[in-house]
Amino acid sequence: MAEQKRVFRNEWKYVISRSQSLMLKNRLEPFLKLDSHAGPNGYEIRSLYFDDHYNSAYQEKLMGVFYRKKWRIRIYNYSDSKISLERKLKNGNYIFKEAADLTRQEVEMILNGDYGFLLNKESNLCKEFYLELMTKLLRPKVIVDYNRIPLIQEEGTVRITFDSEIAAAVGGFDIFDESLPKIPAIEPETEVLEVKYTEFLPMLIKELIPTDGLEFVAFSKYVGCYEAAHHITDVTAGISKTNIGWRNQI
Repeated sequence: MAEQKRVFRNEWKYVISRSQSLMLKNRLEPFLKLDSHAGPNGYEIRSLYFDDHYNSAYQEKLMGVFYRKKWRIRIYNYSDSKISLERKLKNGNYIFKEAADLTRQEVEMILNGDYGFLLNKESNLCKEFYLELMTKLLRPKVIVDYNRIPLIQEEGTVRITFDSEIAAAVGGFDIFDESLPKIPAIEPETEVLEVKYTEFLPMLIKELIPTDGLEFVAFSKYVGCYEAAHHITDVTAGISKTNIGWRNQI
């Protein structure tokens, strides 16, 4: 298999209100088309994120490290019909995403700590994932859920997405379990607008999205969901420690 050429894409992110989202969709829909994989209401994305023993991906995001990476397994609409192992590289405001196909059985093997099959996969990405699982002790950290409405334009390979209902799924790492409880990871009535393009952003799109009035943010779904999930864990642990202390006093 030929090595994938690394073409970094521009990525802008904005946290917007629900009313801003509706306004922008109405502006854009006559000129951009809905991604062919999406229904009228978009689709559900679920990603299982991995991090090492030191939570390096999380810490590097907080510190604003210029060049960093994240590993995840992604599915759509809770289905196993399309499962992707992905590595997302971030270089400032530029991104590059690599992907390799997995089966449901292979995902279950990864969750059970059985990684050897990755070395027999054709994709070099799977082999690199194996290396990091073994040497950096990458492990599942949090499941990120959200709804996405994607609009695209071929000129400039423009992709504009509206991500809502961003939440951490907690209680396990089975990404196919729709019953996992969720903890919101973003303020109510807000969404994340992402603008991605490769070579240039057409003037029409610039005019349709008046970003002068929007605040460019470095919002990370992984960080937001990790903190949401671990806040509940920390609170629960704190209650347990308090109860233990109270019992010891008696």
